[in-house]
Amino acid sequence: MKTITPVELQSLLAAQPGAAVLDVRTPVEFAEVHVPAARNRPLDQLQPGTLTLPKDQPVYLLCRSGQRATKAAGELARAGFTHPVVVTGGTLAWIAANLPVTRGTSKVISLERQVRIAAGSLVFIGVLLAAFVNPHFIWLSGFVGAGLVFAGVTDFCGMGLLLARLPWNR
Repeated sequence: MKTITPVELQSLLAAQPGAAVLDVRTPVEFAEVHVPAARNRPLDQLQPGTLTLPKDQPVYLLCRSGQRATKAAGELARAGFTHPVVVTGGTLAWIAANLPVTRGTSKVISLERQVRIAAGSLVFIGVLLAAFVNPHFIWLSGFVGAGLVFAGVTDFCGMGLLLARLPWNR
């Protein structure tokens, strides 16, 4: 998988302002802050066949930290795009490099924080239910814990994909 640093992409965009840059975060995350040249194509709605981009030209992909962009690069490669390029570190690295961004007025809780809140709440509820209702509810906490381990090992978070589909993340 090809990668590029935010500083390298900024230099490239100065020389080639029309380069294809896709941000695969949710629309709400994109509205909060994004690279000025980026177009929003959320990962859960990405359909490479509908993109009107040349398949033989580089497509620069970014998300919050690089994980969703890596998945999008795989989808584009499977669809015949020959040069998907992941921006290492994503938007966070872009901001850390003090490169220009477009900021919106709305503040939203990031998808990563939403996952932590949801997972933590489910674990806490499972413990309370196990203590006060039925001991078998401890399996809820165990299931969530196993899901978090799976997400950490595989870099696939089903809860994150589900949360991304909720109305406030659109």
